[in-house]
Amino acid sequence: MSARPGTGNTSSTGTDSARAEASRHPVDEVLPPLKMITSGLQHVAAMYAGVVAVPLVIGAAAQLSPADTTLLMAASLFTAGIATLLQTLGVWRIGARLPFVNGVSFGGVAAMTAIIAAEGGRSGLPVIFGAVIVAGLLAFALSSWFCKLVRFFPPVVTGSVITLIGLSLLPVAFGWIVDGAGEGGAAPMGNIGLAAVALVITLAVRRYARGFLQSVAILVGLVAGTVIAVPLGMADFSGLGEAGLFGFPTPFHFGPPQFSIPAILSMCIVMLVIMTESTADMIALGRIVDKPVDERTIAAGLRADALGSAVAPVFNGFAASAFAQNVGLVAMSKVRSRYVVAVGGAILIVLGLCPLAAALVSAVPLPVLGGVGVVLFGTIAVSGIQTLVQAGLDQGENALIVAVTLGVGLAPEMAHGFYERFPDSATIILDSGISTGCILAVLLNLLFNHLRARKGDTRAPLGAPTEPKVTPQAAAHLH
Repeated sequence: MSARPGTGNTSSTGTDSARAEASRHPVDEVLPPLKMITSGLQHVAAMYAGVVAVPLVIGAAAQLSPADTTLLMAASLFTAGIATLLQTLGVWRIGARLPFVNGVSFGGVAAMTAIIAAEGGRSGLPVIFGAVIVAGLLAFALSSWFCKLVRFFPPVVTGSVITLIGLSLLPVAFGWIVDGAGEGGAAPMGNIGLAAVALVITLAVRRYARGFLQSVAILVGLVAGTVIAVPLGMADFSGLGEAGLFGFPTPFHFGPPQFSIPAILSMCIVMLVIMTESTADMIALGRIVDKPVDERTIAAGLRADALGSAVAPVFNGFAASAFAQNVGLVAMSKVRSRYVVAVGGAILIVLGLCPLAAALVSAVPLPVLGGVGVVLFGTIAVSGIQTLVQAGLDQGENALIVAVTLGVGLAPEMAHGFYERFPDSATIILDSGISTGCILAVLLNLLFNHLRARKGDTRAPLGAPTEPKVTPQAAAHLH
């Protein structure tokens, strides 16, 4: 007799558990281990070249030895993993708790190379690290204020910026295909062929595969492309023999941080650029995963950026920011779980602690990354276009806002060296087309919509469609 109540309670508990599982947002789902690991690997593969690019450039500018440059690369992977875990899992009010990947920001390269030139080679690194620490801490303090700017990001702004992100990243993919042929140089036919094969395999898996295999199409394309490159002599595994199995980034390997006012000011500008880009990326990701972000989420995400940046120099790393290419991967794979990206962050930490594993990942030929990158970055642009559909481009000057944002934002990509004659402090922002476009879109929206509305203009001023033009399908997408 006593067993019946117990049985009833178990059934009730099971029902409640099932309901809770069904009501859980896909962002908070814990997937099967195999899918978690393989999907996490996709994120690592998509961002790897971007993470190691900055230490390679800085190492060359500082005339570091190959061993020290390798140390910078390992440190960048290690600190990117820490920052990614902060973003995805979160601690207190730190972390957006979205499938948001953080890595080394390329936006600070111009400022850091200028610091190295002023200080003289290797001795400039402690000055850079000191400046990044201060800029990161200041950004952490400003995050609660900066997040309030989200009200100035209606669909006409976010759609413009998301589209600009995708279009700005496409040259990166084609640069990987060229693979060092030089700016304006022709890509070798072998590189184009390998990139095309990787692209076709990715599309074929996405089109004809089902279930789990379909969701890891990017990883399949990368692995298959690398395997094909081996007999063609286009995959270099020589780094495996020189890499050690374990190596912890020595704190302040290049000396204790030094604090220079000009360097700190330049890195503070870089952090503002990073915060602008991360805000746009978080808004884009929120729309892609159907979990729109609010001021609190943006503030938490910016704190993770800032704290990751402040901690990175301790392990010889640089300022951290969002990686837009991984936003495209989330859009394409449809895997929205933040725990998948957290696994990717853990893999990054392992790569940073294991030079041998890092060397294995780096063996993926750049043309293969470029072929797959066309899909990733193009997907981001399409997401922006989908957002612009909701922006009411037939109203007011919204179409003009989009046109000018894309035109000016693409200037650094379409005409390299366009801002070369500007002061270094200005080129830090102007050379980042995403940041320039984001700022311009916000200002134009204020000018044509908000300020005009305050003056009593009767024309439709908003950056979103009027009520009658919202279709049931669009409303369902928005909610």
